[in-house]
Amino acid sequence: MPASPAGTAAGGPASEGPAAGRVEIALADPLRPARRPVPKGLRRLLGPVLLVAFWQIGSSTGLIQPDILAGPWTVLHTGYSLAADGTLGHNLAISLRRVALGLLLGVAVAVVLAVVAGLFQLGEDLVDAPVQILRAVPILGLVPLAILWFGIGEHVKVFLVALGTAFPVYINTFAAIRGVDGRFVELARTVRLGRLALIRRVVLPGALPGFLVGLRFALTISWLILVVSEQINASSGIGYLMDQARTFGQTDVIVVGLAVYGVLGLLSDALVRLLERRALAWRRGLEAT
Repeated sequence: MPASPAGTAAGGPASEGPAAGRVEIALADPLRPARRPVPKGLRRLLGPVLLVAFWQIGSSTGLIQPDILAGPWTVLHTGYSLAADGTLGHNLAISLRRVALGLLLGVAVAVVLAVVAGLFQLGEDLVDAPVQILRAVPILGLVPLAILWFGIGEHVKVFLVALGTAFPVYINTFAAIRGVDGRFVELARTVRLGRLALIRRVVLPGALPGFLVGLRFALTISWLILVVSEQINASSGIGYLMDQARTFGQTDVIVVGLAVYGVLGLLSDALVRLLERRALAWRRGLEAT
C-alpha cells in the first residue's frame, strides 16, 4: 500500500529533495549598508559630463583643432577671465533683462488671447486664424520689418523675444482650455458660478498643465531668439560678445557664450519643472523607472 501523507501533515519529516515544496525568503544582511539612490539632479548631469569628457579627449588628442573649437580647459580659463573682470556679469545681466521683459510681455499676451479664443467662439474666429498665420512666418524673417518699426535699440530685441515666446504658450494653453473636462463646467454651472469664477476655479486650473508645457518651450525659444537679436547693432549682451569673438576668431569666447546660454536654458527649464511639480502635486502620472 502507498504510504499515507498524514505523517507529513501531522508534523512528520518533509519530503526529501533540494526543491520539494521549499519556499526561501532572502533576508537583508544587517551588517551590509543599505544602498542609497542617486539623486535625480546628479543623474541628469551624467549626459553633460560625458559630453565634456569626449570633448576634452578630442582636444587633447588633436582630433579637434583649437582654431575650430577650443578645448574645455581653455574655455574655462576664458570664462573665468571674463567673469573676473566683470565683462561676463555685465553682459549677462543685460541679456537676462531682455529675456525677462520679452517673456513677460509674450506670455501675458498669449494667455489673454488663448483665454479669449478658448472660451468664446467669436474670439476663436477673430484670434486663432491670425495667430496661426503669424506662427507660420519665420520670426527671423521679420527682423528687417521690426527694425523699421522699433529701430535698432532695446525695443526690437524685446519685441522679437516676446513674439517668439507667445506662440508656444498660446498653442498649448488654447489646447488645454479646450481639453478641460466638460463635466466640470456643467458642475460649475449647476452651482451657479459666474463667468469669472468659472474661469478662475475651473478653466485656468484645468489649463495649467498645458500652460506650463508651453512655458517650457517659450523659455527655450527665448534664448535662441536672443542670440540673433543681440547681434543687431548691439553694444552689450552675450550675443554681442559672441559676435565680436567671431570677428577676431576667438572660438573660446564663442563657446563661453554658448555654454552660458545652455546653462541658462537648463536652469530655466529646471525652474519650470519645479513649479510644475509644486503646482500639479495633485496630478499623478506615469513615472520613469
